[in-house]
Amino acid sequence: MGKVQLFEIHLSNSRVIYSPGEPLTGTVNLRLGAALPYRAIRVTCTGSCGVSSKANDTSWTVEEAYFNSTLSLADKGTLSPGEHVFPFQFLLPTTAPTSFEGPFGKIVHQLRAVIDTPRFSKDHKCSRIFYILSPLNLNSLPDIEQPNEATTTKKFSYKLVKSGSVILTASTDLRGYVVGQVIQLHADIENQSGKDTGPVVASLLQKVSYKAKRWIYDLRTIAEVEGSGVKAWKTAQWREQILVPALPQSVLPGCNLIHIDYFIQVSLKAPEATVNLPLFIGNIAVNCPPLSPALSLSGLPPPLVPTAPPEDMDMAACGPSPMVSVSLPTKSHSQQQQQQSTQPFSYTPGLSFRETRPEAEPGPGDGSPVPSRPPLCLSTGATIPYFAEGPVVPMPTASDLILPPEYSTWGYPYEAPPSYEQSCSSASSGLSNGN
Repeated sequence: MGKVQLFEIHLSNSRVIYSPGEPLTGTVNLRLGAALPYRAIRVTCTGSCGVSSKANDTSWTVEEAYFNSTLSLADKGTLSPGEHVFPFQFLLPTTAPTSFEGPFGKIVHQLRAVIDTPRFSKDHKCSRIFYILSPLNLNSLPDIEQPNEATTTKKFSYKLVKSGSVILTASTDLRGYVVGQVIQLHADIENQSGKDTGPVVASLLQKVSYKAKRWIYDLRTIAEVEGSGVKAWKTAQWREQILVPALPQSVLPGCNLIHIDYFIQVSLKAPEATVNLPLFIGNIAVNCPPLSPALSLSGLPPPLVPTAPPEDMDMAACGPSPMVSVSLPTKSHSQQQQQQSTQPFSYTPGLSFRETRPEAEPGPGDGSPVPSRPPLCLSTGATIPYFAEGPVVPMPTASDLILPPEYSTWGYPYEAPPSYEQSCSSASSGLSNGN
């Protein structure tokens, strides 16, 4: 064996995730089989972001540095054979962004140690990755507890002949969710036509934007559910639930090269009609819970039921017929319920962070027991690991939950949903057209 038998970086209490502004402490451990002369022993703490125009390419097109600090652990001398421990401590900046990793870029925080040896000798190096999580408090976002709603009207044409229109309205109970929470999806489809519509599809989409030489968009379908079509002259109501899996938060404060957005997209296949509901994924849940769907809908007036089709319809082909309201069944989910026990995700209620309970960390040498750490849960899609407090179990719901698919490969991103501002403006125009 060589002179250097062990050269590692250990973090205090085997921590993995830190918060901005926290101290990061640890040791550089050495085991030598023979005496080792050196010029310096240093440890460096860095945080940076790199983005490439090619997938899974570490030759970054654009880079952004957040911090770079170096400590000298020992000056020129000779290390004797045996064990050596060098303690260190860094103070993480309060502006450090959350760790992230995706196909076109990543935000990486790591420690590097080096033994600078005399001339003509090989330097020894080692490194260790750690994660920074800057929690997103959903309560800091405006109108986050309000229902999210959008509507659109689409003309229904059959063989170049207008046969009426279809009004698609979709809504969610909140505008922001945390990992493990359930999205209550509500869709109303008013088929003012003599033709049946195609199936209705709801998808939870993740759009990650990378700023290289040009903006690159990676769009992933996290979960998807499909419902049946709507018969002619009927109004259908569709109720579904989507479980939010372990996903990175919507914003990465401090990073200018990577942006993360989420959407609930509800669409009809025939006629082609789509509405997008922008939403936020955070770490601290909304304090104000919404009313249950039954209570929130009880005070609404009954829907207007027309007694005859619109004037622009082919009356000879269809004839007048009263509209009937029905409940739309679900045809398929993106995953089966039995895979729920093996799909990793974080259960957010009770999730705690280091900056909210610093007293939980035992002091060095105080003899206090090291607190048991929650299990590490891997996230779905481009993300970072999360810790989950307590047993990782799903929330009870009335119907089957939609779990995210497994990603082994990914396709080139297709057309991305509009931005939050564009969605709001299109929703407003859709409402005015439906009046």
